Amino acid sequence: MLLERDLIQSVGFRNVREGGETTGFQFRLRMPSYRGMAASLIDGVAVRVGNLVDVPADVPLWTFAGRTYSLQELWDSEGVRWPLEEAAIVTVPYPGGLPEGTHEVSIQLRLRMSYIPQEHQPSTYEVSRHITLTSSEDGGPFKYGVSLYSFMTDFGTVMDLETALAAVADVGATGIEILGEGHIERYPEPTTEWIDRWFALLEKYSLEPTNYGSWIDTRLHSSGANARDLTAAEGAAMLQRDVRLAKRLGFRFVRPKIGVVSSDLIPHPIWTESVERSLDLAAELDVVICPEIHSPTPIKHEVVDDYIGLIERTGTKHFGLLLDTGIFQDRPIPLKPGELPGRRPAFLDGIAVDPADIADIAKYVVFIQAKFHDIDENLEDQQIPWEPVLRALNDAGYTGYLSSEYEGDRIPWRSIEQVRRQHSLIRSIASTL
Repeated sequence: MLLERDLIQSVGFRNVREGGETTGFQFRLRMPSYRGMAASLIDGVAVRVGNLVDVPADVPLWTFAGRTYSLQELWDSEGVRWPLEEAAIVTVPYPGGLPEGTHEVSIQLRLRMSYIPQEHQPSTYEVSRHITLTSSEDGGPFKYGVSLYSFMTDFGTVMDLETALAAVADVGATGIEILGEGHIERYPEPTTEWIDRWFALLEKYSLEPTNYGSWIDTRLHSSGANARDLTAAEGAAMLQRDVRLAKRLGFRFVRPKIGVVSSDLIPHPIWTESVERSLDLAAELDVVICPEIHSPTPIKHEVVDDYIGLIERTGTKHFGLLLDTGIFQDRPIPLKPGELPGRRPAFLDGIAVDPADIADIAKYVVFIQAKFHDIDENLEDQQIPWEPVLRALNDAGYTGYLSSEYEGDRIPWRSIEQVRRQHSLIRSIASTL
């Protein structure tokens, strides 16, 4: 498992309960040096949290390898080490704990380096970071998950599979969503070893598979003299391959991203036959195929009508709708550096679908991708109006998963803290519905 770059880690920031009472809070610290060292060289860490907490360096407790020490106990210890590859857990006594939300945590970490002259010791590291203490609210009627798409392009560069799942579990989520060809090693034929590790990590972090992202590449052979579109039979074969793999990995839902033929995302005409050829297999495996309603396609649109028409015509229980909350975006995504107004797709300014429209399709909706782009330090989403969206879902009787799908700035590790903010925000809203 990999660590975040910041000295103060997002993952692991939580209140601590003992004997039924909240006695303090804890966070994780990455070793700032280029090597691990004996824990007896730690000279302490002063901690300040906004205007709530300000404790001197000898107050916090330290946990290494599952054992907790006072600073004096560390000084007297033999053989206790702070490895480079592991974060130390710092616990600050604070009766009642911190309130939920985003806090500015500041530390002054002091280490004594034997190879640096004593007059220059201790070596001091002073850093501050805004990190979110996720909500302990029950989250109202919904279940909560995260799509590993949230961590692109962190995944495979600064995050591995376990790091990602650990971050998901740390916000209190129970569901995990993946992209088949984005997260499965040696897709579409993962090794037995990879599958065994997948299930072992699910068990370790108490997660359940939710939605599996699949593709029907209708323009698979779109170049050259022999260019052609995919046939319905070929599209069905693609979909069925992923339905089988999704079931093998424990998923209940499969989202096929179907090739489109227009800017408002009308799917290629083979979609209907490709899906219908796959319904018997979906029923046999008890998997629900669910294409997404994604911006710039609104709810009131022929694409949605056609999906519902298939459900009504066939009577199937294994085809439904996946709703992407990006359609409710009502404020623009900021322009990127060098990006000029009018030179990008208009839907990035938001298509502002009325959340009241959910009522018209609610009985067909089986899964929600909780798309978002940026939540600030005050836990205010800059693009998505969560209160009316969650209220509309609640009023419509939806009780399934809200699966975080972060699609904002891809600065490494930013997604971890953004997902924490979203879960705190939407849980706090949902708990009041």
